[in-house]
Amino acid sequence: MPYHSIEDPSKLRRVLEASLLIEKDLELPVLLRHVVEEACSMSGARFGALGVLNEDRTALSEFITVGLDTDQEARIGTRPTGRGVLGLLIADPKPLRLANLNAHPNSYGFPPNHPPMSSFLGVPIKVRDEVYGNLYLTDKIGWSEFTNDDVALVEVLALAAGIAIENARLHQQTQVVAVYEDRDRLARDLHDTVIQRLFGVGLTLQSMAGRAPRDMSVGLGEAVAEIDRVIDRIRATIYQLGMGGEDRGLRDHVVSLVRELSSVVGFDVEVGFDGPVDTAISAQVVEHLMATIRESLTNIGRHAHATQARVAIKVENGRCRLTVVDNGGGFDDSKLREGGLGLTNLRARAEKLDGTFEMENAQGGGTLLTWQVPLTR
Repeated sequence: MPYHSIEDPSKLRRVLEASLLIEKDLELPVLLRHVVEEACSMSGARFGALGVLNEDRTALSEFITVGLDTDQEARIGTRPTGRGVLGLLIADPKPLRLANLNAHPNSYGFPPNHPPMSSFLGVPIKVRDEVYGNLYLTDKIGWSEFTNDDVALVEVLALAAGIAIENARLHQQTQVVAVYEDRDRLARDLHDTVIQRLFGVGLTLQSMAGRAPRDMSVGLGEAVAEIDRVIDRIRATIYQLGMGGEDRGLRDHVVSLVRELSSVVGFDVEVGFDGPVDTAISAQVVEHLMATIRESLTNIGRHAHATQARVAIKVENGRCRLTVVDNGGGFDDSKLREGGLGLTNLRARAEKLDGTFEMENAQGGGTLLTWQVPLTR
């Protein structure tokens, strides 16, 4: 550790006290400024600065200065971004001690209204092999250049600054993870609790509508339609939230929906995909696609008397095509003409997206539903 070479007991105590500040609940900019102030005070530097590297570690994203008053900083203007000698420290992060900053071949010069500076000490802010920035000191008062003791002292302070920056970034990452976990928890609650209950209520109301007088049946049908619209909006919200820390993609959402509906259908439904399903289909199409799958499988469970079914989604030639086929007893053409079995709603969803909806008796028995829409409108 660099503090082993600090011989002055008072400086050693002060540098250790400054290091212990990282344990306190201080805002990062306040703590870093204190580190620079201590470095200037203990080394006798007239000016000090601390530069924090951006995420790419190619330039400075923050620059904290000590020794300049507010008017001086305003006259200087834009803060350094990491050129010249400062850029050298970024490219080669190791201590750099100069008697005359201006004589170095990498010197970039100073902007107008910048105070003159000569002696220079730069130390990387590094924790293990991770570099977070640099600590700079200039103009050692009463000396022509900074000493080896100054290098050791500033290295300890730079280490403390590095730990503080690392802790702050880890805390920020933890907060981001917590936000994703909250979103995931909310999405799962919506999916596993709210949608399931709404779906159950809808099934109950539909069952009642089949046995109720016509005027009451119409009202129950409207209530079921509203429940369907609410479920669609909730599903769209779940999709936007992205169940899981990362967006799971349409494939996972479809598989989850089909698995959810297996109890309604009465058996496990086969699912197939073809083409860039996860990346090519917009959220608007997904919303209607998921609702169409749900209504189609619900129809199979209630009316088809099937033992097998398959859902397939294909993306090709700028279109999304959904096919749902079962091996049941087929369907009555009059139902298609009258818009029974919720078919009017399926057709309306397709037409809203400038698409088409077809339903026919499949070869060998059963029903084939084809719903396709363009990927762009």
